[in-house]
Amino acid sequence: MLQLPVAGIKPKLLTSPHGTRTDNYYWLNERENPEVISYLNAENEYFHQQMAPVKALEQKLFEEIKGRILEQDESVPYRDNGYFYYVRYETGGEYPIYCRKRGSLEAAEEVLLNANELAEGLPYFEIGDFEVSDDNQVLAFGVDTVSRRLYTLRFKNLLTGELYPEEISNTSGNAVWATDNRTVFYTKKDVDTLLDFQLYRHTLGTDPAQDVLVYEEPDNTFYTGVGRSKSGRFIFLQMSSTMSSETRFLEASQPMGEFTVLLTREEDHLYDVEHFGEEFYIRSNDGAPNFRLLKTPVTNTAQAAWQEVIPHRPDVFLENVELFRDFLVLAERQEGLLNLRVLRWDGQQEHYLNFGEPTYTAYVSVNREFDTSVLRYGYSSLTTPASTFDYDMTTRVKTLLKEQPVLGGFRKEDYVTERLYAPAQDGTRIPVSVVYRKGFERNGQAPLLQYAYGSYGISMDPFFSSARLSLLDRGFAYAICHIRGGQELGRQWYEDGKKLKKKNTFTDFIDCSTFLIREGYTSAEKLFAMGGSAGGLLMGALVNLRPELYRGIIAAVPFVDVVTTMLDESIPLTTGEYDEWGNPNEQTYYDYMLSYSPYDNVTAQAYPNMLVTTGLHDSQVQYFEPAKWVAKLRALKTDQNLLLLHTDMEAGHGGASGRFKSLHDIARQYAFLFLLLGIRE
Repeated sequence: MLQLPVAGIKPKLLTSPHGTRTDNYYWLNERENPEVISYLNAENEYFHQQMAPVKALEQKLFEEIKGRILEQDESVPYRDNGYFYYVRYETGGEYPIYCRKRGSLEAAEEVLLNANELAEGLPYFEIGDFEVSDDNQVLAFGVDTVSRRLYTLRFKNLLTGELYPEEISNTSGNAVWATDNRTVFYTKKDVDTLLDFQLYRHTLGTDPAQDVLVYEEPDNTFYTGVGRSKSGRFIFLQMSSTMSSETRFLEASQPMGEFTVLLTREEDHLYDVEHFGEEFYIRSNDGAPNFRLLKTPVTNTAQAAWQEVIPHRPDVFLENVELFRDFLVLAERQEGLLNLRVLRWDGQQEHYLNFGEPTYTAYVSVNREFDTSVLRYGYSSLTTPASTFDYDMTTRVKTLLKEQPVLGGFRKEDYVTERLYAPAQDGTRIPVSVVYRKGFERNGQAPLLQYAYGSYGISMDPFFSSARLSLLDRGFAYAICHIRGGQELGRQWYEDGKKLKKKNTFTDFIDCSTFLIREGYTSAEKLFAMGGSAGGLLMGALVNLRPELYRGIIAAVPFVDVVTTMLDESIPLTTGEYDEWGNPNEQTYYDYMLSYSPYDNVTAQAYPNMLVTTGLHDSQVQYFEPAKWVAKLRALKTDQNLLLLHTDMEAGHGGASGRFKSLHDIARQYAFLFLLLGIRE
């Protein structure tokens, strides 16, 4: 007899300036409480019991997905400061091996880091950023062994292979070198809120306790970051929130100097900076919602000195820029697709790259060198595996360096991708990217998995997934809905899906669902929806608003307890997100959040089948949000549909670490879908 997990009801009054709520499951917040661990374990046991009929299929899916991956593989090397850097994988290895070769690809290999050796015996392991000193002799790298995104900074002598003794904990995982090859700058996090808020200066070989606090950000809605210009001349200190930013700069050759403010932060002004010659190049949204490009002398950064290079365009979003000696490359979004535009500084010519597919992902890849006419870029689509190209901007010839191998007989011509537009309630056209296997019939009989994110202005571009073939080859269609809250169609697309317009994100997704059903791609009996993190909030809203539209829902690490979380400034990342969701300490935002918060709006009604996943050490969405949500759903829902909670007791927001361990998460999700459809092979 299957035993339904039951979380005890322990009412707690949550009082705020604008209302009082009762939370029966607030006690699940206590991570160290044995009763909490017992409940999570009970949910895991129930999950395994219910999934038992497809346990063999889940393992088969894992082997199938893993079998498409070339185990012994390596990335395309990129050139930086006289060396070629690349990452490779060995057969049976879970983690990458970071390598380089000096001067030529025929040179002897140097292994910088073997993550397989470093991860030995650890349930979780991740290397953050890594940076090599200007003299190529010392490597700085960050390590996270808990999955809280709190990295310990280490240093390795690349001549001797020895690690330096110092270990700097609770960092963001990256370090920036000064030109003296001894001084590094790094940011530290608040261990409770996980907010990057301090910049420190460290001297190699000294006790980190002696490190100098260079800057501390007093505003807890801002994140602090540090980077270095492509030219190497400047170190940039960046403070940013959702709607405002500030950059300070320091000559990398003068690490003991003071940072200079490029432009003081202003409300609703976002800007970022690069350097070339004697000028700073600034991508700014001041008076330009979709951003424009300006330049100003290094010696005079007052806004009055800024000169326009690329004007604002209402129908084109300027996403980022890449500078070369003779060329300027712009990554621009139009109609939801990213285009790469190449201009010569002398103004003689400009052109766009042609990608030749209706829906795709393109991006500027690693381009560390100024003095080259070759642009390295990446490309993928729903039918084209991740590809790396070199593009000669003078001759306009592109060279495919690598298309990610897909084993097992994959042929891209066996699959079809489409770009559709679903009408929203207010008449807005929502782009939808769809893929399916040839032979697919639009007769309403096929299962379809619908995915979206829709927050933070993050664009969900159509990308290839070899794992997804396990769905497509079993008759599924797969759709990515480019809903408002992302930035696919420019800055306004984002503005129309946040704060007091957040509900557009939910209704857009629902409108895409009804469109896909109406057009015969699927039916309500075979439509599944999936989203993670803020996309998990989307899933939580859907099941409250239109539960009858979906056969099943996968909500991965879902942000579902919106009001409680946004009222608690001690919870990681809360204060930095007021510009995304609003500040519930204000009545208007409190009321609006409360009207859609999935946890607060659970009611006595029928819900679709649901799989909810989380990680005990999640740094972004704390495990107790999905745990509380499931507990409340169990108590109130009126249906007999499956409700499963799976908690990874060793991982965080991104799930399991390792190249193949994470495939178990995907196999588990697909097995859930197949369980509901009666698919056993």
